[in-house]
Amino acid sequence: MLADIHCHCLPGVDDGPATLDEALGLCRALVADGITTCVATPHQLGAYAGRNEAAGVRGAVASLNRSLVEHQVPLTVRPGGDVRVDERIIDLLDADRILTLVDGRRYILLELPHDTFMDPLPLLKQLVARGVCPIVSHPERNRPLVARANTVDAWLECGATMQITAGSLTGEFGATAQRAGWYWLETGAAAIVASDAHDVVKRPPRMTRAIDLISKRLGNEIAQRVCVENPLRVVAGTGLELPDAPDELVF
Repeated sequence: MLADIHCHCLPGVDDGPATLDEALGLCRALVADGITTCVATPHQLGAYAGRNEAAGVRGAVASLNRSLVEHQVPLTVRPGGDVRVDERIIDLLDADRILTLVDGRRYILLELPHDTFMDPLPLLKQLVARGVCPIVSHPERNRPLVARANTVDAWLECGATMQITAGSLTGEFGATAQRAGWYWLETGAAAIVASDAHDVVKRPPRMTRAIDLISKRLGNEIAQRVCVENPLRVVAGTGLELPDAPDELVF
């Protein structure tokens, strides 16, 4: 039983599926990959500022769940967001305009700008102080951050963590992302692996493959922790378990 905490499965809201049929196809692919619960995380803020606000996402999730029942797809979708780092996030959370993962106000998925370096440490500290654990999404795919890999040490010290994309580990986002993703898993910096699936062709789920690769390279215990147990803990709103970090790894 797998939970996927980062998935763009809602139809017609962002760069995920354009239609309900495409969304159902992606949801079937998630089920085929072993996933029984996924968090719909449409992009919020950034290029999607003023769109995909909390109430609309909740409604879209409810509608997709009804369609999944109608089409006998054994998947449960929960509301969430892939929230672009923004100085307004605290106020927008208070105004119920952006979403935490599973709408539970325990974890929030934060996306960094793609092409410029930004250190969100002040925001991470603010969120942690309010009891919300920030999960930085796919840091391995952010080249400006990868060039400053030690930046994340302060994030972890303040109580944040990171999520690696399954496809990064298989090499689908290039060698730099693959190397960085494995590095942050090996050092224990990343606590979660998720699909970040968008469709069934270019951005399909790769969780089963990721579990197999992590098991072979880092051992079954870490694979289960980052791919199975910690995602389920996010869905349940309980505390994460961090993998043990080996000593003296150099990026």
